[in-house]
Amino acid sequence: MDLIPTLATAVLAYLLGSVPFGILMARIFGLGDLRQIGSGNIGATNVLRTGNKAAALLTLLGDAGKGAVAVLLARWLVGEGAAGIAGLFAMLGHLYSVFLGFKGGKGVATFMGTLLALSLPVGAAAGATWLVVAALFRFSSLSALAAAVLAPVYTFVFYHWHGAVLVAVLGLLIVGKHRENIRRLREGTESRIGQKT
Repeated sequence: MDLIPTLATAVLAYLLGSVPFGILMARIFGLGDLRQIGSGNIGATNVLRTGNKAAALLTLLGDAGKGAVAVLLARWLVGEGAAGIAGLFAMLGHLYSVFLGFKGGKGVATFMGTLLALSLPVGAAAGATWLVVAALFRFSSLSALAAAVLAPVYTFVFYHWHGAVLVAVLGLLIVGKHRENIRRLREGTESRIGQKT
C-alpha cells in the first residue's frame, strides 16, 4: 500500500471512530450526560439503562456503523489491506476519542461492525456468540468477552490468518477495556442486561 493513502485511511477512520454516538443520542433524547449515568460508559448498554430503548438502538447502530463504514470505504477506495487498518483505527477512535479527551467506550459495537464489514461470516459468528451468551447469562460484558476471545478463531476459519492477527489485537483491546467488568463478574456484582444502576 502507498504511504499517503494508508495514513489518510488511518486518520479518517480514527476520526470517524471517535464520534461518540451514545453521548449524542443521550443529548438528543434529553437523557443528560451519559458519563454521569449508570456505569458511565458511552455505549448502547449504558444508554439502555436509562430505559430509552430507541436511544440505545440508535447508539448501537451508530457505533457499529462507524466501524463498518470505515472498513467498507477503505476497501472501496484503497484496497483490502487498508480495510484492516481502517477497522483498527476506527476501534482506537472509539476507545480513545479525540472528542472526549482521548477517553471513550469499550468498543463492542464498533468491534462487531468492523467484523461484519471485514467478513460477513466472521461478524455473524461473533454476533451469534454474543447473543447466545447474553441469552444464557444476561451479562453484556461476558457476552462481549466471549465474542472477543472467539472472533480470531472465526476469522482464521472464515477469512484468513492475517485478518485473525488483526482481530486478535482488536479482541485484546476489548478485554483490556473490560478489566473492571471482569473483576465484578468474579465478585458477583456485575449488572445484568437491562438492569438500571
